[in-house]
Amino acid sequence: MTPRTEISPTPAAAAEACGLALLDILTAALAARPTASLAISGGSTPKLLFAWLAEQPFDWSRVHLFWVDERAVPPGDPQSNFTLADTHWLTPAAFPKENIHRIHAEKPVGEAASLYADHIRGHFHLAEGQIPVFDVIQQGMGADVHTASLFPGDPAVLDSTGLTAAVYVDKLKSARITLLPAVLVAARHTLMLVCGEDKQPALETVFHGPENIAHYPAQWTRHHQGEVIWFLDEAASRPLS
Repeated sequence: MTPRTEISPTPAAAAEACGLALLDILTAALAARPTASLAISGGSTPKLLFAWLAEQPFDWSRVHLFWVDERAVPPGDPQSNFTLADTHWLTPAAFPKENIHRIHAEKPVGEAASLYADHIRGHFHLAEGQIPVFDVIQQGMGADVHTASLFPGDPAVLDSTGLTAAVYVDKLKSARITLLPAVLVAARHTLMLVCGEDKQPALETVFHGPENIAHYPAQWTRHHQGEVIWFLDEAASRPLS
């Protein structure tokens, strides 16, 4: 199946297109169920998405927010994905604090990953071995074809049964906590927000390259059970045009 793409002229326009789709999905989910679940990523383009979301007259009171991944830093650290979202969206929009399910990355990474998995099981009322189904997960992709904190060559990339993991990215000298592929592929909707000329080879690999998920983790999007939409700017999308 050909992946669905939406191409915008700039990163800001791509972020807005992603935001519009996100709100449509959440609106439909809340019409069908008492609450909705959302997991988000970090990065420069999501920062644009968060700023746009902060300006929207949306009722967040029934939306529960989680994170796709987090660096092993405390809240308030400039590298924190939680802090990025909190600064540009959650605090300005008065997002309900009781609906914010951050990763406690100030703890040792193994403990933080285990606590996050337990928290997800509790929120979704899961039995041991069950996988949560998020209404929508917003992901990005690096120039090395990583997504979440699933980096090429890491054993976590091929873990198709667990919920979370602590990983260490040697080239970045960075410890992180990440959702695992089983959670990502189970989402009802996945919104991939990817911008920049440096992403062109990675997109070509995901869309048209031979499959090698261990080396190209974002190729997991080929196996998602729900809808996957790629929101791209023109710079990133040129090889696909």
